[in-house]
Amino acid sequence: MIIDPQTVSPAALYQFMISVIVPRPIAFVSTLSREGQLNVAPFSYFNALTNQPPLLGISINHRRGVRKDTLRNIEETGEFVVNMVDESLGPRMVQTSGDWPEDVDEFQLTGLTPVPSDLVRPPRVGESPASLECRRYRTIELGATFFVVGEILRGHVKDEVLTEGRVDVEKLRPLGRLGGDGYSAVREVIRMPRPRVEPKA
Repeated sequence: MIIDPQTVSPAALYQFMISVIVPRPIAFVSTLSREGQLNVAPFSYFNALTNQPPLLGISINHRRGVRKDTLRNIEETGEFVVNMVDESLGPRMVQTSGDWPEDVDEFQLTGLTPVPSDLVRPPRVGESPASLECRRYRTIELGATFFVVGEILRGHVKDEVLTEGRVDVEKLRPLGRLGGDGYSAVREVIRMPRPRVEPKA
């Protein structure tokens, strides 16, 4: 099969991309509106960008031509928290992804626990194994999406997912996003050490 972006519909191209670019990490983003309305929603067009400064990026599409609550809140306040999603958090994360009205508090809807952050106003998700408090660094309009770059101000990691002071992915058990309604859970790790190449004299 050959996919030509110039001849297939945007919907078909989207389905193709989310089926082959897998698994994708999930940013479970908690925000607070200017008026104090809580919001939490998942995004899988997400990844780390650089560690100097510590930046991450999230693509947030429009919903029916209107900016999503997450994007609007970030633009208004400049702050957000990226919460990691493990296998146990999955069902409630999925529930927040519905097209809920603007005045719905997804924390309350799903029974998630808002935990005060240290440096930003939006709360962390108490059930998340790791959370990153972020300040908006830049927003870049890219076609039909907005690419939000956030600077990590502080990280929080639960002790139970650590081994010798480092995050242990086998304890973290993160969920990855697949195509359609599919998800994958990290339950087995294949280790392939990089080759050691000595520099030429």
